[in-house]
Order: sequence, then structure tokens, then C-alpha cells
Amino acid sequence: MLVPQNDLKLIICLLKQLCRMCVSRCLQCVGVSLLPLAVVCMLSNILLLLPELNVHFLLEGHVTREATWATGLWGSGCVVLVTARRLFQSSRTTGCCAFRTQMLCQVVYSCVCLLVSGFCCLVSATGLSQGPLCLFHTTSGPTWGVPLQPVPNRHAGYLYNRTMWTGVCLEPRGVVQWNAVLFSVMGGASGLQTVLCGVSILNTALGLILGHGFCHNKVSPVSV
Repeated sequence: MLVPQNDLKLIICLLKQLCRMCVSRCLQCVGVSLLPLAVVCMLSNILLLLPELNVHFLLEGHVTREATWATGLWGSGCVVLVTARRLFQSSRTTGCCAFRTQMLCQVVYSCVCLLVSGFCCLVSATGLSQGPLCLFHTTSGPTWGVPLQPVPNRHAGYLYNRTMWTGVCLEPRGVVQWNAVLFSVMGGASGLQTVLCGVSILNTALGLILGHGFCHNKVSPVSV
């Protein structure tokens, strides 16, 4: 049995409205989920810049290099917050043209967010594997450096040898555990941001392809 043309258009319109609702709801969920992750990244990076909660290490340049890049502040922090706000706003957009325009914008925002959060995750993993900048004993006396980083043909790094966590770094106190925990938290949060941004890109692409575009076609009554 053939479906009348007007009924077919009505069905397509309803399906596209349903698709738009699903896309908008997904954008809203992603936007809300990105907010706490961005705050976690910002707080983690701030604390990484303040070993022992003391600012003089930062002022003297005795802070781990990956922490001073502040990718958790400008990348997984500020950029992700802006993206989350845009995603939440676009989830309430109505109208065919406005909706598709917002979807195009969200693809751009989500791609940028994906890049910066991925970069922050990579920097966090590097900072975690290399170990902190600290004051340690050498043959020429105490000096600042990165004594726990992996050394070829000697050791694979402090992450695989817990005995190196204490007794190597003299200052700041407890910097090994401090960096390990905060870099792990920031890396995990930025990694989740990367996944959510990927979901957002797929979602907005789906909205562009299947979003409503036929609803402007009026359904006319069938002539008898």
C-alpha cells in the first residue's frame, strides 16, 4: 500500500523533529558534563604551579615545565568552558536555518575543544612520566633538575619504582606525590573531555545530516 505524498512529508517532518530533539538533548548533556571537568583541570593546574601551596617556587622558576605550560588553565579550562557554554546555548536553538547554523558552529567549537583537551592530556602524561622538577643531591652538591625521569639502560622512571618516591627530592617536600596525583587527575579529566568532544562532533554531524529541513514544506489537504 502506497503512502500518500503529504503523509510521507509529515512523517519525514516528525522524524526530523525527533532527531533535532535528540541532538539538542545530547548537546546539552555534553555541555553540562564538560563544565566540572574544566573546573577540575583548572584547579589541578593551579595546584601544580604551587608546590607546598607556596608561590615562591613559581616565582623562582622551580616548577615542573609541563605545569608552567598551563594547558589545564587555557586549554582544558577556558577553551572548554567557552565550548560548554556554546553547546548548552545551541541546544535551545529553534528554527531550521538557525539550528543548522548552530550545528556548523558547534563542529568548529568541538574540533577546537578536542585539540586543546587532547594536547592537555598529552602534556599531563608527559609531566607524569618525566617526574617533577626538584632540588636533589648530586656529586657537585644540591641542584635543581628532573632526577626521576626515565634514563635509558638505567631505569624506566619513578612510576615503576616506588622506592624512588622518597629520599630523592629534597624540595619541595612531597612534590613527587603532589605531581603524580595532580597530573593524573588533570590527564584523566582532559581525556574525558576529548571523548565528550568527539561525541559532540559526531552528534552535530548527525544533526546536520538528519536535522529538520523539510518542515517548511506545508502539508496541503488532499483534493477530492
